[in-house]
Amino acid sequence: MPTLVSRGRGRRTINEINMVPFIDVMLVLLIIFMVTAPLITPSMIDLPTVGKAAKQPDRIIQILVGNNDTLELKSPDRTVSLKLGELASTVKREQGKDSLVSTAVVISADRNVKYETVVKVMDTLQRAGVQRVGLSVKLLN
Repeated sequence: MPTLVSRGRGRRTINEINMVPFIDVMLVLLIIFMVTAPLITPSMIDLPTVGKAAKQPDRIIQILVGNNDTLELKSPDRTVSLKLGELASTVKREQGKDSLVSTAVVISADRNVKYETVVKVMDTLQRAGVQRVGLSVKLLN
């Protein structure tokens, strides 16, 4: 209920907000944030960047993913059709032909291929220990 004040002839209500409790709460929150802010450690995320590789690969093995989930391995020597289960061993065999040459694996997928299929191929290569895996993209002008 608003407080009534009598001034002069009649009684009038005071309709002001008491700001003191609000200021007290804000000062307490400010002190809490000032104390806890130095205790929070910032996390660092190592994001990939374009051109991070110091040296371009000497040899590229390309994996083509077709519309009906067919896989083809295209190396400078030959082109082989294969299944997902054979992919890791075939890529490792191709990479191991010449240990002095750095070899990168590039995945090229058709536009209509499910994203899940490309992820399965990448996962298979990663589990096999293939170090350099990239995706081939077509730039639109």
